[in-house]
Amino acid sequence: MKTTFPHPWALALAAGGLALPVGLTIPLIHAVESASTDKNPAARITVDPSPVNRESGLPASFAPVIKKVAPSVVRIDVTGKATPALNDDDPLGFDPRRLFEQPGRRLPMPRPQGSASGVIVTPDGYILTNNHVVDDAEKVEVTLHDGRSLTAKVVGTDPKSDLAVVKVDASGLPAVTFADSSKIEVGDLVLAAGNPFGLGESVSLGMVSAIGRATMGLDYEDFIQTDAAINPGNSGGALLDSQGRLIGINTAIVSRGGGNDGIGFAIPVNMARGIMEQLIATGKVVRASLGVMIQDLTPELAGQFGADDQTPGALVGDVVKGSPADTAGLLSGDIITRFAGQPVKDARSLKLSVANHKPGENAEIVALRDGKPRTFTARLEAQKVSGPARGQLSSRDSSSDEGALNGVAVADLDNESRRSAAIPAEIKGALITAVEPGTPSWEAGLRPGDVIQQINRKPVNDAARAIELTAAVPAAPTLLQIWSRGGSRFVVVDETKGAKS
Repeated sequence: MKTTFPHPWALALAAGGLALPVGLTIPLIHAVESASTDKNPAARITVDPSPVNRESGLPASFAPVIKKVAPSVVRIDVTGKATPALNDDDPLGFDPRRLFEQPGRRLPMPRPQGSASGVIVTPDGYILTNNHVVDDAEKVEVTLHDGRSLTAKVVGTDPKSDLAVVKVDASGLPAVTFADSSKIEVGDLVLAAGNPFGLGESVSLGMVSAIGRATMGLDYEDFIQTDAAINPGNSGGALLDSQGRLIGINTAIVSRGGGNDGIGFAIPVNMARGIMEQLIATGKVVRASLGVMIQDLTPELAGQFGADDQTPGALVGDVVKGSPADTAGLLSGDIITRFAGQPVKDARSLKLSVANHKPGENAEIVALRDGKPRTFTARLEAQKVSGPARGQLSSRDSSSDEGALNGVAVADLDNESRRSAAIPAEIKGALITAVEPGTPSWEAGLRPGDVIQQINRKPVNDAARAIELTAAVPAAPTLLQIWSRGGSRFVVVDETKGAKS
């Protein structure tokens, strides 16, 4: 049995729901206009926070609901970046097609393609989908319910939650109404709408099988589980309640063969909404941090720290020095039972609660210390990137002019990379992990395994510094000092004339 994330150009993958229109008489709702940010007043969504009517019984048809919401679900066609097609039988990577190359002529490289789904969230063209749908996409096309095909721009992505926002240049689009996903219950009827197998609009019916699932291995998970049929191509599609309101973004399935086995997962819209608003406003997601190392509180651990074995909460294993938790007075061994007025069930629920707040906000924390409750107030800070830095020295769209060294990916040097690439301990810099063929960096001779030591005569100590020094659009060729197994050398990368194709 396997868990599958439907990547748009991977055949055996699955996720998202099926898409058609939905029925049932829709009760009058009180819509709430919600601006994502004062900086972007145009990015507005409609929210109906009322719970679903569970007393109305099963309707004879969902057609009226589907007709209302089907125009809000779109097809997303993705073209990936070109990759070299080499002969797998040749360990040296020789491509026999090169025998027929003419001087000065470069053969086209294959570009992976696939289709998935998305949900219109604002009338002016913002569309919510999955990160794995548009990750590394070079071209994104959106097909609307009325048949129009529009080129979309990737506004921002959040790999930690597998969410992304794309934008089409249009107005008056049929935006979906958001529900309050915290009010759904196991047993509620749901409809999964999307673009399975690239067939076009399709909808399936099921129910909420479970809530609060965390089995995908993402940093932030709080999935709704459903038995509504979800298949490859449904990634980024809508999970709707019986009134046609958005409660989740279909994301993945558990499957033995890559198709629907009745276990699908959707990101709750309450989580998606906060991430979406940040992506629309700034193009990135900044989460708050408390500064604690936490773990689940087992009955055995509870007894060791003076708590009842049925006590819910998160056990503090360590407190980062100088962090908000440290300043507030939290200690290792404290058991956090409430955060910002909400109960803490376990370590995962505390992690999600902290991440849903903004840096700079104050949060009241209730914790047990030696079995006695104590209250603390912490001023949250922005989450810092943990572990080795890793990044792309280019914008998402390789055809744009944003930044230098487009198509180059870097990572921090660590013991494993030094060992595998035989990099001496005295060499400092950023390790090149990938170079896109056909770019000026590739033509200049940069290859994975090289180490960037200087950029325009400025020292590079790690990946973060390399990313910082390449953030600006180059007005002149970029001078690099590169270490490779032959030693250090200088390389000039000229991006002022555009990348070769």
